[in-house]
Amino acid sequence: MIECSVCHSKFSPTSKTVSRAYDRHRSDVSSKTRALNVLLVVGDCILVGLQPILVYMSKVDGQFKFSPISVNFLTEAAKVLFAIIMLFIQARSKKVGEKPFLSFSIFVQAARNNVLLAVPALLYAINNYLKFIMQLYFNPATVKMLSNLKVLVIAVLLKIIMKRRFSIIQWEALALLLIGISVNQLRSLPEGTTALGLSVATGAYLHTLIFVTVPSLASVYNEYALKSQFETSIYLQNLFLYGYGAIFNFLAILITAIFKGPSTLDILQGHSKATMLLICNNAAQGILSSFFFKYADTILKKYSSTVATIFTGIASAALFGHTLTMNFVLGISIVFISMHQV
Repeated sequence: MIECSVCHSKFSPTSKTVSRAYDRHRSDVSSKTRALNVLLVVGDCILVGLQPILVYMSKVDGQFKFSPISVNFLTEAAKVLFAIIMLFIQARSKKVGEKPFLSFSIFVQAARNNVLLAVPALLYAINNYLKFIMQLYFNPATVKMLSNLKVLVIAVLLKIIMKRRFSIIQWEALALLLIGISVNQLRSLPEGTTALGLSVATGAYLHTLIFVTVPSLASVYNEYALKSQFETSIYLQNLFLYGYGAIFNFLAILITAIFKGPSTLDILQGHSKATMLLICNNAAQGILSSFFFKYADTILKKYSSTVATIFTGIASAALFGHTLTMNFVLGISIVFISMHQV
């Protein structure tokens, strides 16, 4: 059974009932829920906006002197540690008569019920690596704008997987979002540049396609997995999600060591203060995202990330001298019109 985050009514975890409950209560939101959404959006804007800036600061002579996989592994390890600490705090504040959710039997049962979280964990592991690859093709502001394409893909996936319904105006708003991103992307690729043995256009657009599709699928599956086991503590669900993520990234480190030698097992090699800040920022961003997916929804999360585009663009211009073109200004304007319609 799933408990609605707004009215606290319970319903079975099927995609159609999830959709109906969402549509029925979306307009009937309490002031407490609105306040939570505002805090989530503000926090997400800051963290998501900082992420590409910190990745850019981590580069030395246009390259990464550290393994991006090591950053992702340390990020997942930090989130696992946070989840464990919060679970112990939650256990200490447990009321008399409540089930001890940290018992072995309940933990095992919860792990079985939340095994679906392994799917978004694997997809996020792939996506987190792609975030670094994208920085080799685009500047931070452009990477942030490209990531906004996920909103349209997520809407299609929500309709297919969770049977979520969207009005004509909402589809038009998503189309405007796509137009705004396209306007910003005009002439964004440097001419005559190559990377990874491919022309920049080919390589960049190939990675963009994967960069947009993989995390979109991960977000939708994550929301479905978290809400389908709504009675499970979010910190326990996070422990499973981040635990799977740490395992996948650790396996990637081992595979890399097989091909590149044992020296790559040093997960702290090449790290700097910027990468440490990046790890903390990514960990906080991932933790905040789980609250979005469980207590709000994926569309709000992605539109929140879109707002971070302005912060990224301005900070990128101030710190690194990147030009805020007229295309960027027009694209942002169209994106805000889209957000108002939704």
